[in-house]
Amino acid sequence: DEAPQEVVEVQEMSVLDALKEVLKKALIHDGLKRGLHECAKVLDRRAARLCCLAQDCENPEYIKLVRALCEEGGVHLIMVDSREQLGEWCGLCKLDMDGNATKVVACSCAV
Repeated sequence: DEAPQEVVEVQEMSVLDALKEVLKKALIHDGLKRGLHECAKVLDRRAARLCCLAQDCENPEYIKLVRALCEEGGVHLIMVDSREQLGEWCGLCKLDMDGNATKVVACSCAV
């Protein structure tokens, strides 16, 4: 009398889809810091586990600072294509009736 085993299909996630889910969960549980000031404080305290930095960041000193803090604290750094994409993933946008993001605020760094 064996019960039939439930077959659960596991979907392959890309790295960016997984990152999107991680950022969403961190936002829900109040563990997401956005912007240079907040991120620098968390990275300096070595309380961060993952850092996302936008590749199209305008300020080279900004990139240099975040990379140095990540190296110093042993934090993994993921480069994201655009600031608008990172801002959308961090919840810095409005959602319309269909669930599409509008009025996205650009974000260069998130921890």
